[in-house]
Amino acid sequence: MNLIIGSHVSFNKDKQMLGSVIETLSYGANTFMFYTGAPQNTNRKDIDPKLTQLAHNLMLNENINIDDVIVHAPYIINLANKKNFEFNVNFLKEEIKRVESLGVNKLVLHPGSHVGAGIDIGIQNIIDSLNECIDKDTKVTICLETMAGKGSELGFTFEQLKTIIDGVKFNEKLGVCLDTCHINDAGYDLNNFDSILEEFDNIIGLDKLLVLHINDSKNIRGAKKDRHENIGYGTIGFDNLLKVIYHEKLKNVPKILETPYVDTDFGKLAPYKYEIEMIKNKKFNDNLVNDIALGNK
Repeated sequence: MNLIIGSHVSFNKDKQMLGSVIETLSYGANTFMFYTGAPQNTNRKDIDPKLTQLAHNLMLNENINIDDVIVHAPYIINLANKKNFEFNVNFLKEEIKRVESLGVNKLVLHPGSHVGAGIDIGIQNIIDSLNECIDKDTKVTICLETMAGKGSELGFTFEQLKTIIDGVKFNEKLGVCLDTCHINDAGYDLNNFDSILEEFDNIIGLDKLLVLHINDSKNIRGAKKDRHENIGYGTIGFDNLLKVIYHEKLKNVPKILETPYVDTDFGKLAPYKYEIEMIKNKKFNDNLVNDIALGNK
């Protein structure tokens, strides 16, 4: 099967998406995900159409399909919090415009945290916000991410995501991003991934599963903590993650690594090149840190 795999990459003001593509190629990947600015603030530099065109040209030359590329919305958008309704809606609208200008058609979004208002009210706030942001002319599909259930996070069950999707008028513009660490921490058993997929299909529909975040977890199942671990080094395990990555029903879904940078003598370094090699070879590397350090010499 043609494996569609990549990782989170940087997007800086000097090279923008062109830099993202160059970094992606250095990892041996054929797709990628990025933020269009810092995820924790509103600082945004205008998208440079020349850099965007150069990025598209390079992707074309390197057989990276723009339809597999993902933008992640910033964390500071919290659609479940009614107090910041106007800010959240306006900032998400602007982010959608930025994604459209880059030619990308998938935007991953954390549904939000109800911050004490309660699950039902929080979900309704998300629905109301999305109905303000999405119309019949929206070109981007917003992929609601499965969450771990940390604090007052919403979207940690398939039923919650289904309720949100059903409440949005133009819900053909909505999909789901399934994060393996998050669903493990939310309580789903990745030892039985076929049953998870069956449950997802029955509740939401597999046609809505548009992105996979492939992460191991530092936590036991159901811990509701959301702490990512490197591939094969956590409680989910290498073999279980391979079953997700190579599942026949998900062969056309982009797989994105968001695993932690690794501490080495050269500082914190990205593991993605080596994790992607592991995944392609279907063989666990128990010497990841040393290999990353040697690769930096």
